[in-house]
Amino acid sequence: MLENKDYELGDIVEMRKPHPCYSRSKQFEIVRLGADIKLKCCGCGNIIMIPRHIFNEKAKKVIK
Repeated sequence: MLENKDYELGDIVEMRKPHPCYSRSKQFEIVRLGADIKLKCCGCGNIIMIPRHIFNEKAKKVIK
């Protein structure tokens, strides 16, 4: 579980579960920060939006 200030815009984050796309990538790029966080899958390029409190539970680590 990540703390609130462990990530910034443009960081690559590894999630606990993979994105259900053809690449099964666990890595996402942070595109937008706010009450909701917008993430872009590094495998297929799809963009998802999840609430910050759920992101904090499901994010594993910041890669860069």
